[in-house]
Amino acid sequence: MNPNVFRNLSYGVYVVSSLDGDRNTGCIANSIMQITSSPATIALSMNHDNYTNSCISRTGKFAISILSETSDPGLIGCFGFRTGRDVNKFDDIDYTVKEGLPIVKDSCGYIVCRLIDKMEASTHTVFLGEVIDGDVIGSDPAMTYSYYHKVVKGKSPKNAPTYLPQEDEPASDSGAKWVCSICGYVYDGDIPFEELPDTYACPICHQGKDKFLKTGDS
Repeated sequence: MNPNVFRNLSYGVYVVSSLDGDRNTGCIANSIMQITSSPATIALSMNHDNYTNSCISRTGKFAISILSETSDPGLIGCFGFRTGRDVNKFDDIDYTVKEGLPIVKDSCGYIVCRLIDKMEASTHTVFLGEVIDGDVIGSDPAMTYSYYHKVVKGKSPKNAPTYLPQEDEPASDSGAKWVCSICGYVYDGDIPFEELPDTYACPICHQGKDKFLKTGDS
């Protein structure tokens, strides 16, 4: 089987939020789909290791912020490459509250769901949520996972359903590349990487210049 065929399926990029007691928490997800129209029902796949998974199970509700092509890529680093067990991911995020759950303002829409059922797979939980609120924010197109890989130049977190192990392999094409060891962002700016200031930070996960590794031929 060639796992790359799954990349031909359509995915978005979303911040899924819930509550850890009174504290906001959330993570990046890409496997979300509407499965019925009346009542509107959403299916969400989330890895067992994601802290947000247990929070959804405890609170019985979750919200989806739909990222757009103009959303700050740092949102993906914040929610996709850190764990809510250790940090409050919403500390520096501009958000509003709908139906008691945090919604990222830098998005093109949101959906709030009440958990009605769930199914356990070997590594993931599939949550079913009945939609209780939702709206469009602005007019920017939604970010697809293809756009994230090809334009934003990020990689899938290892907990994502679409993660492929070869994403962590060094680039095989000619020419040296500087790659963020945290989120996989490939620097392709006009200024040689060595000449960037020491204050340079990855645009996705905001890690420092020292977290970049040189791959490929020199």
